[in-house]
Amino acid sequence: MKSLRSIFRYISKYPKLVFAYFSFNILSSLFSVISLALLSPFLLLIFKKEDTLIIASNPNSFLAKLNPINKFKAELYDIIRAPGGDIKALGVICLVILVSILLKNLFLYLSMYYLNPIRNSIINDMRTSMYKKILALPIGYFNDQRKGDIMSRLTNDLAEVEGSTIGVLETLFREPISIFLFFIYLVMLSPQLTVFLVIFMPLSGLIIGRIGRSLKKQNTKVQENLGAILSTIDETLGGIRIIKAFNAEKKQTDKFTQQNNELLKIKNRANRRRDLAMPVSEVLGVIIIVCVLWYGGRLVLRGSFLDPGDFLAYIAIFSQLIQPLKALSAASYNIKKGAASIERIEFLMREDVSIKEKPNPVQLTSFNNSIQFNKVGFLYEDKTILDSVNLIIEKGKTVALVGSSGAGKSTLVDLIPRFHDVGAGELVIDNINIKEYSLASIRNHMGIVTQEAILFNDTIANNIALGMDNPTEEQIINAAKIANAHNFILQKEDGYQTNIGERGNKLSGGEKQRITIARAVLKNPPILILDEATSSLDTESERLVQDAIYNLMENRTSIVIAHRLSTIRHADEIIVLQQGKIVERGTHDFLIEKNGFYKRLVDMQEVK
Repeated sequence: MKSLRSIFRYISKYPKLVFAYFSFNILSSLFSVISLALLSPFLLLIFKKEDTLIIASNPNSFLAKLNPINKFKAELYDIIRAPGGDIKALGVICLVILVSILLKNLFLYLSMYYLNPIRNSIINDMRTSMYKKILALPIGYFNDQRKGDIMSRLTNDLAEVEGSTIGVLETLFREPISIFLFFIYLVMLSPQLTVFLVIFMPLSGLIIGRIGRSLKKQNTKVQENLGAILSTIDETLGGIRIIKAFNAEKKQTDKFTQQNNELLKIKNRANRRRDLAMPVSEVLGVIIIVCVLWYGGRLVLRGSFLDPGDFLAYIAIFSQLIQPLKALSAASYNIKKGAASIERIEFLMREDVSIKEKPNPVQLTSFNNSIQFNKVGFLYEDKTILDSVNLIIEKGKTVALVGSSGAGKSTLVDLIPRFHDVGAGELVIDNINIKEYSLASIRNHMGIVTQEAILFNDTIANNIALGMDNPTEEQIINAAKIANAHNFILQKEDGYQTNIGERGNKLSGGEKQRITIARAVLKNPPILILDEATSSLDTESERLVQDAIYNLMENRTSIVIAHRLSTIRHADEIIVLQQGKIVERGTHDFLIEKNGFYKRLVDMQEVK
């Protein structure tokens, strides 16, 4: 039941629905008991046991006196004594049974009417909570996790919870009520027989419990393998061009087939254990019924406080008790099966959000002076990425970061919008530690254009307006003009309302980059972070994109990660990073004259 704690947290959000469900469930179960209990006077009447009716209507035991059916038997006895009373009594019994069944099913429908929104809302809330959690997690989390596994938790694990765990909520809520009411009436009918029954039932529970213990472990493996398969599929779709170019279809197929076959074996083992629940519970139920028949029959034959009508009613009610007990046993299997998925979801929900705001953070309302790195250090898995970096980026200046791959350029710029937090030293904006500001206010002042154009399966207009609150069409068009994107957009079939497909695949590389630049223009941020956006473009596209970047950088503070050094000649300061340290700094001309590491980088690119 530990795995259900998270489910109950979501259920607690809907107290009115839960109260209505339980109320109608109790009424449904109550009328179900009444309809079955009426079998006793019906059978006594049919078999001409009118004398037994008066005996049963005046019971000696305290529990029997609480039985409302005994009072009903007394009224039937009065009806039977009149001429033609037996037919009239039969009609009364049939009418009461009919009304009881109608009310039972009416309240059953009403209970389900209120249960369905509870079930659906739980899954909806869980999906929303997971999505919000994913958005709140730091960038570094996604570097360590497979995308396919994250997607598996949002899809397969959630579907497993809905199918196995949420699916048994009806059983967990309804069946205990039915069992309780049935059991109370069985005690009223025959305490001795019910005590005998109680001795045997826990044994069946122990047997079923032992069989189901391995289901949780098996289902954990199922979900892990599904995550691996999703990752393989995602990699295949993303790299289909390379796979075909290198004739790697067979290798990828072999990898996928191995993962798929392993999943098949694990699912077969898990399903075999799950399917064992029903036949085992069936056999155990029959054994208990046989024992009840034997012991209850002895009580009837010996006349031990149990008349034949009550005994047959007892058997009928007990037979109805078997079904909810079987449902609970099946539910225990499904809960164990779904527990693995719940734990995987909970593991995601418990992930630490390392980038946290302080209570009542400072709002960065305007950028006025500078961004300062004071002895900033950063570690990743015990590897030093940045080491005692001191840097001042003044307002309105353009600072370029250069260096070999792995020098720490991307990490340095990721610290400014707090995608990561510094490991040592401090990062200051306008003389206030960046950790004092709210995340939203920091990022509102920054625009980012990455080397890879990140676009979404939406219209051009919505991609440009990403994160903006209801910009006007005129503002979007003006941003596109500054980014040299307006003309090619108008050539599209639906103009700004053209859907650009998955990751913008309907656009060329240069068109995608100009859309991302238009997005940054529309945001109009005072601080720009540019990861060289022209390095993978052809000459014509590079010129158009570079012109758009120059338009974007005008009158802004810009931090540029430079791959093509020819694009940063006019930077106010060039920072040369090597192994996480600043090894050189200055203007282009100054660094060329210094004839150091930067000069070697320039010479290598010119030779190329």
